[in-house]
Amino acid sequence: MTKLYLFGQRVIDFFWLILFGTTLFKAWTSINLILGDNSFYGTSTTLLTTFGIIFLVVFFSLYHSVSSIHEVVYHIFVENWHWTASFLLILVIAFQLFFVINVHPVSGFDAGMLHYAAVSKKHVLEPNVAAYYSLNQNNLPITLVMRWLVVKTGQTSWLFFDLLTVALVDLSAFLNLGSIYCLKPAALPGAIYLHCGWLFFFPSIIMPYTDAWVLPFVSLYLLCSIILTKPKLFLGYRLVAAVLFGISAVLTYWIKPSAIIPVIAMVLILILRSFKGLKTLMKGHWADAILITIVLMESAGVTYRQIDHSIKAQTYIKVDQSRAIPAIHFMAMGVYGQGGYSEKQAVKMTILPTKQQKTAYSKKMLIKRLKALGTWGYFKFLITKQGNNTADGTFGWLREGHFFRENQKPSDRGISNRLKNYIYLYGRHIADFRFWSQAWWVFFLSLIALGWGRRSDEIQTLRLSLIGGFLFLLLFEGGRSRYVIQYLPVLLVLAALSVEQAQVNWKKLWQWTKPSPDSP
Repeated sequence: MTKLYLFGQRVIDFFWLILFGTTLFKAWTSINLILGDNSFYGTSTTLLTTFGIIFLVVFFSLYHSVSSIHEVVYHIFVENWHWTASFLLILVIAFQLFFVINVHPVSGFDAGMLHYAAVSKKHVLEPNVAAYYSLNQNNLPITLVMRWLVVKTGQTSWLFFDLLTVALVDLSAFLNLGSIYCLKPAALPGAIYLHCGWLFFFPSIIMPYTDAWVLPFVSLYLLCSIILTKPKLFLGYRLVAAVLFGISAVLTYWIKPSAIIPVIAMVLILILRSFKGLKTLMKGHWADAILITIVLMESAGVTYRQIDHSIKAQTYIKVDQSRAIPAIHFMAMGVYGQGGYSEKQAVKMTILPTKQQKTAYSKKMLIKRLKALGTWGYFKFLITKQGNNTADGTFGWLREGHFFRENQKPSDRGISNRLKNYIYLYGRHIADFRFWSQAWWVFFLSLIALGWGRRSDEIQTLRLSLIGGFLFLLLFEGGRSRYVIQYLPVLLVLAALSVEQAQVNWKKLWQWTKPSPDSP
């Protein structure tokens, strides 16, 4: 049985090396890191990026060569991390609010449709809206939640939903910090700094959609799962965690089904651990484990039945169940172009009247494309697609059709327009945003890579969660890194747990690359 356990660990390591290694390489070689004129985007970085790079080079040079500067930085960011990290986190949250209050344009694509349908009963009576939800029934639950918020608060503005998105994203961050504290309290300082970086370079707070809204629920079931693995903790706390785990996992499924993959990874790791011996796994806590499992399953079951009943009983949006897009459609789209959205196939889904015809067409397109690619061609395609899915530090910003409904070329007048210049398609600083977001993403991924070392069950669970997410995106519609947002809580917790080992490995690497004193 021990051999099976070790074999399972090696399988995880193998897929992690291939998939995450591809992501890291593609991130380092991203076109977002091009300085000056970028022919792909038709944009150019400005003096802002140039001065930023010069500042960082000078700062790190002085940090490593001048002991007094090293001591001051260490004193501020390490010895007094409680004050510094807290201040930075508050500062970033304040910036988020300032940013959203000044920049909250109405979006197009799916996010715009959800808002449009939620704010008025008249809108859902329109044929195009009814047709959208008949085809994309996965977006019905989140729309009903948005409608409920409209009814309860009387608020219909895009700003209201943007502020709600900020609250959900920040709640996810705090839940992640709770997970890290439960696993490894010493990793909390680095975790806060990492979350500050993420929140600062995350403009998706102005995009009220499932990508961002699912984050706190993923973070919550991650935190609950960690609490459940603490047998010495008071049983009452673990029972509460079991209830919250069941609720948050089911809510995650209804908001964004693919975000439930880490739960599957947890079950697989639990099975893998059992190969070492059930007695070792349970450590004499059989009764507690059985009770917790019953409570967890019951909370999940009750939550699922309640939501399922509410959706089936709703009368706000009339949907034609027979027109729903089958899952194989997203697999078919996932093997064309960059592995993402295919307008041709999407239009075909609106034309074909029945689910059977949609399935047959998608199956034909999938088989046709796989035959055309061949085994080696499909492998090369998957490697390229893995980069498309995960390597973009902007998370596919501006990559969706009709991203914003307003003019995408802001002026330089006023605070609002100056901020828009960093995130709008024709903004003067859009290339600067892409560069620094990518630079942050490269640093973040490199930190995880440098954290390679001892394989704890917690680390392997996080890695397997990401492997599952990566494989899902490879098999289904992907093509841009927006879809990796749902797995950010897993990545952030993994990065924070990797900091200490990354420092050790970096010192070893630095010593190895330094020239010998005896060398000429």
